[in-house]
Amino acid sequence: MTPDPSPYDAVLLVSFGGPEKPEDVVPFLENVTRGRGIPRERLEEVGQHYFGFGGRSPINDQNRAFLAALREDLAGAGLDLPVYWGNRNWDPYLTDTVRQMAADGVTRAACFVTSAYSSYSSCRQYRENLFDAADAVEGAPVLDKLRLYFNHPGFVEPAVDATLAALADLPDAVREGAHLAFVTHSIPDTMNDGSGPEGRAYVEQHRSVMAEVVERVRQETGHRHPHELVFCSRSGSPQTPWLEPDVNDHLEELHAQGAPGVVMVPIGFVSDHMEVVYDLDNEAMATAEKLGLPAGRAATAGLDPRFVAAVRDLLLERAAVERGDEVVRASTGSWPACWDRCAVGCCPNPRGERPALAGVDS
Repeated sequence: MTPDPSPYDAVLLVSFGGPEKPEDVVPFLENVTRGRGIPRERLEEVGQHYFGFGGRSPINDQNRAFLAALREDLAGAGLDLPVYWGNRNWDPYLTDTVRQMAADGVTRAACFVTSAYSSYSSCRQYRENLFDAADAVEGAPVLDKLRLYFNHPGFVEPAVDATLAALADLPDAVREGAHLAFVTHSIPDTMNDGSGPEGRAYVEQHRSVMAEVVERVRQETGHRHPHELVFCSRSGSPQTPWLEPDVNDHLEELHAQGAPGVVMVPIGFVSDHMEVVYDLDNEAMATAEKLGLPAGRAATAGLDPRFVAAVRDLLLERAAVERGDEVVRASTGSWPACWDRCAVGCCPNPRGERPALAGVDS
């Protein structure tokens, strides 16, 4: 039987965006940091990360590949739904995409955001972006953000297999004693404190995924690897406390403790975009090499068919909820499947209240 996606007549992929050529880099960073008063000189300094890759972020190409895979997955399941793509910070901009959706006659779209966890920057800010886009377009479709999916099996299982593969690539002599460094994007302590309906959800959700991956790896190998949640990509004022430890500091600490090796597991990221290929594959790997610490890096979920299929599962789950049908929500680990609509005050904007879609107050 063909699955029923109603009331949805489209899917919208919502992502961060990234520069496509060198002259895009600073304007892109200006979009990202608008309203924060960061001087252009500092943006040009940060832009060197992109210039080292030809001035092109990998994220847009990854989204194009993901779109193609998602369209194939939906078609293979008999779902004839158009799939659109809009970014927060670069072309194709979200407002332009919503305008095209309205012109195409879309009435209600399920929105999949390429960020899996609770926090202002990874959830509520996208909800604000959706509000702004819909507010700017006459006749805009209804936009429903699909639930957080950090603990969906389609996201966790690829992380387990990628960790096992990275461990297998380490030298035999260090594999069993290797540490696992689970890496995510650092955020200000206050942002973590306000994340989720009861606070501190950002870190606790990551810890839940970490514990699940460690246990699944133990079940496969018979060994529970030492592990820790660590952070990368800090970008704020030195006077503002951000989540720590930094991955490079953690590698130095592991070396000082005599750890034989390490695998970095980027559970905070859905694909190999700039925070992964620069912060981990370049900076952190250089730190490990300098220390003489054997290191590997697990793959992100990326185009894993289980992750692509998770979008379809989330779409059909939410469609059933909206129709009032009984539904089983897929999840794994210590957290239950997350809410469909965010609570009032969930993940507050640190610079002041702004309207947002996909909440109980929307």
